[in-house]
Amino acid sequence: MTANAEPVKIRFSLEAGDDGWPPVGSEGVWAASLGGDLYRLDNTPWFARGVAYGDVVEAMSGSDGIPWATRLVQWNGHLTIRVIPFRAGPLAGDLQAVLDAFAPYGVTGEGAEPSYAIVALDVPPNAPLRDVKSLLREGQADGRWEYEEGCVSDEWEAL
Repeated sequence: MTANAEPVKIRFSLEAGDDGWPPVGSEGVWAASLGGDLYRLDNTPWFARGVAYGDVVEAMSGSDGIPWATRLVQWNGHLTIRVIPFRAGPLAGDLQAVLDAFAPYGVTGEGAEPSYAIVALDVPPNAPLRDVKSLLREGQADGRWEYEEGCVSDEWEAL
C-alpha cells in the first residue's frame, strides 16, 4: 500500500457511555490515503477505541463529503493509552510531565489541551510493555493520573 502525500482527516463516530465518556460525538484523526477507501492513521486518537497510530482503516465518504471510518483493516502493532493527569495531583495536571515520564520507554504522544486535559500515548511495538504498564499503574496508585486502554494487544492484557 502506498500513501498519497496529502493528509486527510477521517472521522470516527463515537458514542458516550453511561459515564458521559467520551465527551464528543466524533473525532477527526489525520491519515494518509492509501487509495480506494483505505487510510493509514498518522496520529494517535484521543477518543476512538480499537485503533492506534499506523493502523489501516476503511473509511467511506458520507453525505457531508468527509470520510467516516467504518472498520479496522490492519492493526500496526501500536497501542493507544490515554492518560489524564490529576490537577490536584503531584503533576498538577501537566500534560508534558506525562509525556516526559514515558519518553524513556520510547513512548510518544500528544496532548489535547486546551480543549481536554488528556494525553494520547502511542506505545510502539518494540516498547518494554511491562515497564510501561507498571508506570501507568504506579501513577494511578500514587494519584498522578488515571488512564484508559484505547487499543491494546493480547500481550498487554496478559501482563
